[in-house]
Amino acid sequence: MAIPVGDAKKPDGALGSAAFYPRIPRLGIPAQQQSDASLGIANTANVRPGDNATALPSSLLLGATFDPATARETGELIGREASAKGFNVQLAGGANIVREPRGGRNFEYVSEDPLLTGVIAGHSVAGIQSQGVVSTVKHFALNAQETGRVLANSVLGLGALHESDLLAFRIAIEIGAPGAVMPGYNLVNGDWASESEYLLNTVLKGEWGYPGWVMSDWGATHSTVKAALAGLDVQSGANLDPKPFFADPLRAAVAAGQVPQARIDDMVARQLRSLFAVGAIDMAETPDGAIDYMAHRLIAQRAAERGIVLLKNEGDILPAPRRMGRVLVIGRRADAGMLAGGGSSAVSPVGSLSVEGSAVMGVPMAKVYHPSSPLHAIKAESGAAQVDFVDGTDVGKAVKAAAEADMVFLFAEEWRTEGEDRPGLDLPDDQDALIAAVAAANPRTVVIVQSGGAVAMPWLDEVPAVLAAFYAGSGGGEAIAGILFGRVNPSGHLPISFPRDVGQLPIPEQRDPATTTSNPGMPVEGEVFDIDYNIEGSDVGYRWYAREGLVPLFPFGHGLSYTAFDHRDLTVDHRDDTVVANVTVRNTGDRAGATVVQLYVSRSGAGGFVPRLGGFARVDLKPGEHRDVTLRIDPRLLARFDATARRWVREAGAYTLRVADDALADGLNSSIVLPAASFTD
Repeated sequence: MAIPVGDAKKPDGALGSAAFYPRIPRLGIPAQQQSDASLGIANTANVRPGDNATALPSSLLLGATFDPATARETGELIGREASAKGFNVQLAGGANIVREPRGGRNFEYVSEDPLLTGVIAGHSVAGIQSQGVVSTVKHFALNAQETGRVLANSVLGLGALHESDLLAFRIAIEIGAPGAVMPGYNLVNGDWASESEYLLNTVLKGEWGYPGWVMSDWGATHSTVKAALAGLDVQSGANLDPKPFFADPLRAAVAAGQVPQARIDDMVARQLRSLFAVGAIDMAETPDGAIDYMAHRLIAQRAAERGIVLLKNEGDILPAPRRMGRVLVIGRRADAGMLAGGGSSAVSPVGSLSVEGSAVMGVPMAKVYHPSSPLHAIKAESGAAQVDFVDGTDVGKAVKAAAEADMVFLFAEEWRTEGEDRPGLDLPDDQDALIAAVAAANPRTVVIVQSGGAVAMPWLDEVPAVLAAFYAGSGGGEAIAGILFGRVNPSGHLPISFPRDVGQLPIPEQRDPATTTSNPGMPVEGEVFDIDYNIEGSDVGYRWYAREGLVPLFPFGHGLSYTAFDHRDLTVDHRDDTVVANVTVRNTGDRAGATVVQLYVSRSGAGGFVPRLGGFARVDLKPGEHRDVTLRIDPRLLARFDATARRWVREAGAYTLRVADDALADGLNSSIVLPAASFTD
């Protein structure tokens, strides 16, 4: 979270956004102009009136592409827009594992899997920094829910922590080399993340050798001496903290010998190193402001087209036939635009519709609809003689219109925002009842779910087709219409599991948000409380379902296409202590499409583990075309982390490799016997 600098308080030289640190002319050090940026250049609370920016699809949708190239391309877009506007530090790079399916910020994160999260977040960061702009990764670590986020103590054994959440960050840092890391608001095993000696010094700066700087989240600093010695380099958003811990109190601590001068030198050196490393030190003081928004909108649209997931397509009802007589579009504001998530990451392109949303830290956070109307896109794509629209607030009117239509496209929405979690998994505002009623009136009803994460679908058996669009961004309407009518062959795969109901979750109960404090700078309600993530340990999401023998509504990796693919000839080899799998994938259908080859690894018996994603590759194939795919498995995914020895340990024995359409599906299996091995991170 970053609070923008309001016009009344904006310092000279500040662009107005998350943070501003003035330049030092005598040393040639430019100002730090920081902006929130995971989904585009944010303009929270309209601090820069009239500013425009491209709204990318949510990070969950980006995760659904399973495509490092798309992550890199959209990261480059963020970097270009940041540089053109004069921002040289982006608070991007959401790399938290999605542990709590009801989490309010899940849309800002990539997936429930450490490999997928690390790869996609890392390539996004690399794309941003390729444009001379520093990127962060956040929120380090175990920051999985919004309810009570400033009082929540995330409890997890160190072995499981390294095999899940920390592995995601490690991979992202290895690939992206971000200039900064941001801890979360939460505590981790009893220490605030921003003053955790274990996270910041032992792991991040010590064992991982991370050379960049650590900035707190806004209002997440709790001390001077402990935080400084634990590895925190910058106190961000000090106006939200009890005191400016890193101002006069830090000077006093240095004078008293409590904090060595060398620690201060290190804080400064780490920031300068990162600014030099990506070229941000050379950013022009007067940016040119040149941005090709139309080209960027097309990039956002292509990303959405690659990530939107076709969950169900009974009877091949999709793609829909063109030039139907009468099409009906239903959905709140489906005539206006695409729903976006709320909070500090929210992007508001010119032409967005903003309605009342929520407030975080006293700052109003609008509910934003990006200017990409699904209704208008369907009219353009379908060629139908008549395309009608009802917003669905009057169920009777919607049912009557549905009964008279050849086909219905119903847009359901679930809004999530920073600072609050979703209560349960049901769609809000009686939309489940609306969908059931419309489906009863017209069996050719297709549901498009705009959501910040997993939702329950009690009506699933009553509709023939469902799309998971998440938050699809500036070109989302056109992307969805293209998929509905077949211009685009859907190729997204779920980056998270969709549970059937909350009873399948490791922690079904939710804390009452009225009994705790969820945002910094607010009066504290209640005490620090524990969240026991040892229940699932490192077995997050699909691993939990596999371990417990549960069948979710839709598993991780699920995604349908308008063509068909098969896998054959899986072979596994052990080369130079690296396990390499080869498999042939073929398009057996009659149209071009893309699939994701998913490789899962597991080991039975004591010390073993349930299937983990060991590798993946997105592959585009023409009809009848085949390709040999090689996947090299990260050795850490075949090992367990020994927190005492501080090493990854691979036990000798047989390991199973499976190529399948999703995390729980049957597929091609092979096994390999590996010798014992151990190695550091």
